[in-house]
Amino acid sequence: MDRKKASNKSIPYKEFFFVTVSTIASALPISSLFPFLYFMIEDLHVAKTEQDIGLYAGFLGASYFIGRFFASLFWGVVADRIGRKPIIIFSVASVVIFNTLFGLSVKYWMAITTRLLLGALNGMLAPIKAYSIEICRPEHHALGLSIVSTAWGLGLIVGPSIGGYLAQPARQYPNIFSEKSIFGRFPYLLPCLSISIFSAVVLVSCIWLPETLHKHKIIDNEVEMSGDPRTPQTEDIHPDKSLYKNWPLMSSIIAYCVFTLHDTAYTEILSLWTVSDSKYGGLSFSSKEIGQVLAIAGAGLIVYQIFIYRPVHKYLGSVNSCRAASALSIPLIAAFPFMTHLSGLKLGLALYFATILKAALGITILTCTSLLQNYAVPQHQRGAANGIAATAMSFFKAIGPAGAGAL
Repeated sequence: MDRKKASNKSIPYKEFFFVTVSTIASALPISSLFPFLYFMIEDLHVAKTEQDIGLYAGFLGASYFIGRFFASLFWGVVADRIGRKPIIIFSVASVVIFNTLFGLSVKYWMAITTRLLLGALNGMLAPIKAYSIEICRPEHHALGLSIVSTAWGLGLIVGPSIGGYLAQPARQYPNIFSEKSIFGRFPYLLPCLSISIFSAVVLVSCIWLPETLHKHKIIDNEVEMSGDPRTPQTEDIHPDKSLYKNWPLMSSIIAYCVFTLHDTAYTEILSLWTVSDSKYGGLSFSSKEIGQVLAIAGAGLIVYQIFIYRPVHKYLGSVNSCRAASALSIPLIAAFPFMTHLSGLKLGLALYFATILKAALGITILTCTSLLQNYAVPQHQRGAANGIAATAMSFFKAIGPAGAGAL
């Protein structure tokens, strides 16, 4: 792979395609349950009152991130030992198995367990970030990580859209699905199965992934290809420096964690708020209507990534882009509760605009912090560094749904 990068200065489109589909497959199940989570808790008959549904929904939403919290660092270290490809393949396979089992859940404990195992065994996030910049030359690193961030963000948006459109198919599409069919008996299987089928196709395509972890001339190769020994990837990096004493890495991880806490709480609250009855300050949306909102947000995110993100990042840089996006997110989130005073077309336009802008700002923050994390360490530490980031992030993501659901 190093020789290929040295001889080929063009963008590795084929490798970036595999990165994109693998990342999407891993991200799709994370938030796919949020549009139907409220209804699923109702059907599982675990909440004694309607007000308790949010609490149980929060714990179920957090279970994935609790599993990932305990396993992310392990997968990052293993990826530094045996390579990125085996972990990527194993992670996609875990989605196929445990996401399907989650759709078959008929008890609350089964739903919690399958989501917990899905989070623990899906170790994609740490190695895929390292992989995305190891398959390309230094001048394409920002593009590689932006592809991961966009694919991840797209999965987090399209996943709920799939969940909203395909959950309870016998109720939403009675002319196609019977109440006596398997999708009538398991009303949340169809969205989970759809994601698992896509992941199975991606799993087969992973066979052609090239391995990127090589234990020779790591830093020298990047310097040689960049033509400048003072590139961000190599400057002031000591290969034996403790990751926990690496302040550039730790500071970017702190910013990353604060963002993920905010973003996960936003996703949970948005789903519960839109389906809640208007007497509780909600919008009384159906799961299908939520799916439509998130689908449009996903389309807007693609447009932003293709036409807007790269010029903005080139002009502002990683740090200033992250600061600007964070500052704009504050008034945007504060504006959501006031949408309950709108109705009809005005409500739709306001909600579409706000969700698209929130997705764009989120991807900007996610990409920039990921770039800063990977630039802070040499190649042989990237898996572990991203594992630390994923572990810390998962802790805050676990707090987000549980806290937001309780509120």
